[in-house]
Amino acid sequence: MNQVSITVNGKKHEREVSSRMLLVHFLRDVLQLTGTHIGCDTSSCGACTVLLDGKAVKACTFLAVQADGRQVTTIEGLSDGNGSLHPLQEAFNECHGLQCGFCTPGMIMMASDLLARNASPSEGEIRHALEGNFCRCTGYHNIVRSVQHAAEKIQSNA
Repeated sequence: MNQVSITVNGKKHEREVSSRMLLVHFLRDVLQLTGTHIGCDTSSCGACTVLLDGKAVKACTFLAVQADGRQVTTIEGLSDGNGSLHPLQEAFNECHGLQCGFCTPGMIMMASDLLARNASPSEGEIRHALEGNFCRCTGYHNIVRSVQHAAEKIQSNA
């Protein structure tokens, strides 16, 4: 067992974990943050995407011990904490960027990383950034539109 100290959504968590525990299981099973989904266990689908020190990672292939001393942001921590949704969350709702919703947290977290690096991405840049995240319901058109709309919202509020 290993002692870890991981700051998740701004709150520090100190726990003892197995050296083989995946970050996705730490988030879901230990911290009860179930917005991070498990879709494939092989990093193929992207449903488990979270931000680690501001960069998108797939939590199903990242060990909890590797996150020791680091900052993790999940879909639950993306909003401001005062009941207001993040512009990406609003845009996915407004532009119908979700259907069943299973892939949505991972899509939003990957898009958050993209918009942090590129405030005004082209359609091609959005599609490229999201290519490691799979949606089994849609043709991605509304997902891309949602990211574009969120970028516009963020820029107009800046």
